[in-house]
Order: sequence, then structure tokens, then C-alpha cells
Amino acid sequence: MSRIISGSGMMSGSTIQKAEALDALESILPFDRRDFLAEILTTDDIETLRHLAKEGLGENTLRALVSDLGYLEAWCTAATGEPLPWPAPEALLLKFVAHHLWDPVRRESDPEHGMPQHVSDELRALGLLRSDGPHAPSTVQRRLSSWSTLTRWRGLTGRFDSPALKSALRLAIRASARSRRRKSERAVTSDILAQLLATCASDRIADVRDCALLLTAFASGGRRRSEVAALRCEQIIPQESVPRDPEDPESPLLPCVRLRLGRTKTTQADDDNYVLMIGQPVNALRQWLERAQITEGWVFRRIDRWGNVERRALTPQSVNLILKRRAALAGLDPALFSAHGLRSGYLTETARRGIPLTEAMQQSQHRSVSQAARYYNDAERELGQAARLIV
Repeated sequence: MSRIISGSGMMSGSTIQKAEALDALESILPFDRRDFLAEILTTDDIETLRHLAKEGLGENTLRALVSDLGYLEAWCTAATGEPLPWPAPEALLLKFVAHHLWDPVRRESDPEHGMPQHVSDELRALGLLRSDGPHAPSTVQRRLSSWSTLTRWRGLTGRFDSPALKSALRLAIRASARSRRRKSERAVTSDILAQLLATCASDRIADVRDCALLLTAFASGGRRRSEVAALRCEQIIPQESVPRDPEDPESPLLPCVRLRLGRTKTTQADDDNYVLMIGQPVNALRQWLERAQITEGWVFRRIDRWGNVERRALTPQSVNLILKRRAALAGLDPALFSAHGLRSGYLTETARRGIPLTEAMQQSQHRSVSQAARYYNDAERELGQAARLIV
């Protein structure tokens, strides 16, 4: 187990106490990171995180807060020689932006521009900094958002909405000239999904699971990997069979289930939001549950090397790795795909088939019309004539 060793060669008593306190976060925190974070975080930091865990925040949210707080504490110590102050003064927030969003062209002529070398060296030595260039604006904004959230939960008021900070962010993002990358380079549309499913054609238990997982994630509106990993049997509500053609009651009937979403990125645990799954995905899901003899608890579970289904649920990262492994087996470049490709692929496919955006959003549960519409715009460009004037 890796750990950070103090100057005396052993962890101090206070650090050991903090490490033990972090055990309360073991469900979201890899154990080999516990001692590392115990060296960086203060006792108040850990108490705040434990309080948030008791409040029932989602695991992904807590995981991001732990990661961001560890980075912020390490950066502040390296940049100022002092622990992170609460609340942070506006000058420190501006310094954070200046250290992480900067102009690469200006850096060539001005080595002092951007993050100072000694700060980046310390963060790199801790394994917290890998890139040589400016950070992605989305990463900086997320860490500022985490900083603001943690400040509020301490009962304090920060300067995160100050005009100076907003202006600095806007100008720094423009200066960094970093293009926004998609979470998945390629969308998993129906043709790609068919190639992935073709690799699950055998009767192996892992193939049965992965087929059900891919179909469920896609057909339920492009569920996020965290939602797929957290899906439980109690969320699957059988429904009456429905006709294949909604306009023809005499058409063949298809199986149907309702998936209660519970807590997601845009909904709370007590929200009564749900989506429907109809047809092939329902059959694949039922086949997996019957084959794995799962009647309660987690739906998608780990399988050991001998083909035994474990009680533990898949992690969100495992969902991502499953998709990449299936892409490789299908002869596709796994680097071009991630689990988010199922979400973008679902919306892209609905756009290609002429399904109204509002109807697609009911299934995908996007709250932002502008965000969901980006996939429709991309699909319209691919199918339109504007780029085909000379072919």
C-alpha cells in the first residue's frame, strides 16, 4: 500500500487519526489513497467530508469533492506555504485561475506567466499534476465549484460570484485557447452498438451481462455510467406489454419495464422520475437476471475469473472499461469510445430518426435544451446538404 511518509519516516499521530477518520469514506475512496489524503487534508476538511457523506450526497459528487479538496489543499500549500484558508480571499481565487488557465504563447516569452515552476514541481511530485500546459477550463470551473460548495457547507460565504473572478475566468478561458473535447470522441449510435453487441454473442456469463448492460444503458436514454453501476432490482418495475406499433393495437406485443431513476446528476433520490424500456433490452436484462440468479440488490455485478457472479456492484469505471473492451473486440479503436458515448449516441440516433427533441429528452432526462440540441445539430449537419455542395 502506497503512503506518504512524514519527515520522521513514519506517519505522525495526528495523521494516523485523520487516516482512520477517512475510513468513513471508504465506499468512495480507494484505500491506498487514504494515507496520502490524510497528509494533505486538515482535520476540519475531513470532518466536512464526513458530514457531507452523512447527508447522503451521491458517491460521484463526494468522490469529486474529495479529489478536488485534496488538490486545492496541495496547490495552496505549494503556492503560498500555508494551508487552504476558509473562506478563501478573492486574491487567492484569482491566483488559482492565473496558475491554471494561461496563454501558452505568452509563456514562451515570459516564463513567469502561469503556474510558477516550483508549484508545478511540487504538485507533479505528489502525482497531482501531469499536463505541461494549462488546465482544461471545465476542470478549473469544477474545482472552483467544489471549493464554493465546501465553503457553503462550512457555514461560510466566499467570493466565488465576484465580478473580478467571473471576468478573470472569462478572459483566461479565452486566452488558453483550448478547444473543448467531447467526453467520448465517437458516439455509440445504433450501428456501433450492433458491433459491440456482436461480441456478446456467446453464452458466457460475462457476455450475457455485458449485452444487458449495453442495451440497458443505451435504450433507457443513454444512462450515465454511474447510474448504470448504481441500478438496483428495486428500480425495475414490470409493466403491461405494449404494441410494437403504437398506432396499430393489433401489432405484436413487446415486453416493457419502467426504470425508476432515483438520484442522478439532475434528479434527487425522492424524485419520481422514470424512463421506459421496451423490447430487446428488456429481454436481455431479464436473461441476465435469471442467469445470474439476481432477485434483489445490484443489477450489474462483478464476475470473477471463474465465472462466479459476485455480490459487489460494478463501479462506474468498470462500466467504462467494459465498453472499451467490447470496442476492442469489435475491431474498433477503444481510445475513441467511452461510456458517455452511449449517452451522446442515444441522442444522435434519435435525431437521425427524426424523433422530436422534447420526446428524446424525456428519455435521456437532459434538463438543458441547448446541451441536448448539440447532438441534434451535429446529426443535421451530417445529413444535410450544406456540406455537400461540391462532392
